[in-house]
Amino acid sequence: MDPQAFMKARLDRGAVPLAVGDVLALIVLLTVGTLNHVPASFLIDNPLHLPEVYAPFLIGWLLMAPLIGAYSAGAVETAKSSIPLVIRSWIPAAAIGFVLREFVFAGGASPVFVGIIFVTGLIALAGWRALYFKLRG
Repeated sequence: MDPQAFMKARLDRGAVPLAVGDVLALIVLLTVGTLNHVPASFLIDNPLHLPEVYAPFLIGWLLMAPLIGAYSAGAVETAKSSIPLVIRSWIPAAAIGFVLREFVFAGGASPVFVGIIFVTGLIALAGWRALYFKLRG
């Protein structure tokens, strides 16, 4: 299969709301986590801190989610098909984020942090998608 056909099968226009919601869910998760560890005054004095927190995980997400099919036609059909795709996408996306955070961006990737982000990321993404399909009806 050629790469264009492969990606075409992985991307569906109907998944745009899912993509926006996924990115927002990750940003909210990472923002809440950051605010639990640094005071708001630090963020005001260091306006690039939050983007540096987001970057490794959003890069991992943008690389893996389309490849795994988080935005395929199947992801748009039902929560039953969409949630497993978002979970399967988050695991390697988060792994890429941890590597980038450890070696490229500030922050590191302690084992406790890895465990918390894996689990809370799964909950945030799966929870968002469950809510999306419930509201969609």
